[in-house]
Amino acid sequence: MLKSMTGFGRAEQTVGEKTFLVEVKALNGKQFELQVKLPPLLKSYEFDIRNILQENLVRGTVDCYINIKQNGTTKPVTINTELIKAYYTQISELAGELNIDTNSVLSALLRLPEVVSPANELLDENDFRQFSVVLQNAIRELNTHRINEGLSLEKDLLERIANINAQEEAILALEPNRKKRIKDEILQLLEENVGKENIDNNRMEQELIYYMEKIDIHEEQIRLKQHCEYFREIMNGDEEGKGKKLSFVLQEIGREINTTGSKAYDADIQKCVVKMKDELEKAKEQVLNVL
Repeated sequence: MLKSMTGFGRAEQTVGEKTFLVEVKALNGKQFELQVKLPPLLKSYEFDIRNILQENLVRGTVDCYINIKQNGTTKPVTINTELIKAYYTQISELAGELNIDTNSVLSALLRLPEVVSPANELLDENDFRQFSVVLQNAIRELNTHRINEGLSLEKDLLERIANINAQEEAILALEPNRKKRIKDEILQLLEENVGKENIDNNRMEQELIYYMEKIDIHEEQIRLKQHCEYFREIMNGDEEGKGKKLSFVLQEIGREINTTGSKAYDADIQKCVVKMKDELEKAKEQVLNVL
């Protein structure tokens, strides 16, 4: 079973006076790349959160957004008294010069920058365990999306490999006529330029055998078939993270296709090679999405 690298998961849960919200989005990536946005309450647990995400998501470009809402009226804040005194001193001096009343200045002072800020509170161990459950739920939802998309990827990739195999079978059917045609063309060329009576048949036979061996594509077709079978074996395996291995197998398939094309010297076989290359490129694009 394949898994896609792309997916989205969201989980929200209220525990006591706190509501935990986690959103996780994953896209394609060669390695594991994580961008995480944490509220101050979770700063001390950032390393643990990163480990949980990496262990469960393995690979991809991951964005994680976490928010904690304080419910009720007990939202701890800190008032910077030294700063508010400094503001008040300057405002009082200015009010004296302008003869302005300062009786109602406190409400304005409290709205000035950095006068009132959230308290530097941290989650305790129990709250973090409850938060971890919410994080795991979001990850589980994302992995469910990955599995669903992986089913579509698996169907498409198997179709591409089947199409490559079909063209490989077509090449094998064309191969005998190709060799006979090339041999006849060489003999005709020699007869026209050298004369039939001047041809050394023994030497000619040796040279033909050597040339036919050089352009033989039988081994390439055998290896191509083996690579396709190995590709299917990997897809049907239980291991995690198949994307890189599948990509390497596609590279080997591409080498055999290219070698076949360079040795073909046959228009019909070249058409098959072009079709195989088209299927291969589509498969490579899809494998980029595989975990």
